[in-house]
Amino acid sequence: MPFAATVLTLYPDMFPGPLGHSLSGRALEKEIWSLETVQIRDFAADKHRSVDDTPAGGGAGMVLRPDILAKAIDHASPVSDNRPRLLMSPRGRPLDQAYVRRLSEGPGAVIVCGRFEGVDERVIEARNLIEVSIGDYVLSGGELGAMVLLDAVVRILPGVMGNRESGESESFETGLLEHPQYTRPQDFEGKAIPEILTSGDHGRIAAWRKARAEEITRARRPDLYRSYREEEE
Repeated sequence: MPFAATVLTLYPDMFPGPLGHSLSGRALEKEIWSLETVQIRDFAADKHRSVDDTPAGGGAGMVLRPDILAKAIDHASPVSDNRPRLLMSPRGRPLDQAYVRRLSEGPGAVIVCGRFEGVDERVIEARNLIEVSIGDYVLSGGELGAMVLLDAVVRILPGVMGNRESGESESFETGLLEHPQYTRPQDFEGKAIPEILTSGDHGRIAAWRKARAEEITRARRPDLYRSYREEEE
């Protein structure tokens, strides 16, 4: 079965967007994964199709109503659906490669894209929404976050990347940032490809790449490097 993604949004026309191109687009054409969008506004009951209301207790902005969003979720993800229900949210668990890989090994995901000031807490609890964040910043809505998440997941699905090693040796897969990459020409503006990479000695090349990955990670992401060293020990 293909990885099945369902996105609940007020702006379904944003999809597939970038996901319709490159690796994810070709995988979509090959039916390695599927994408469905659900318009949250379709579940509004009034003639204006209102989906939000003022925050309880006062404050700026508007909040997505729980009754309307619950109807949309129940339509997209009935009780028999075993896909995780995600809510793109800046207060969610950080999206990392380990979680991406876990999602890629499952049947798919139902992704709720919030808007305005957020989503009523009661529907988050009642529908078991897992809040996921793509970074410590705030976007206008969850749609771009959903695209980031889906792109990360789709690219590592079986059959998407031509060379399996491409996904296994890149940043975060080994707990380290990726080592430097080089290609032709041999000389670029007076700088040559490191000699070891053209030596043909695969053992020395692997050791060099690991050492450079450790060096870069230690300098740029000491938090990752500490976790890596703890795992190594």
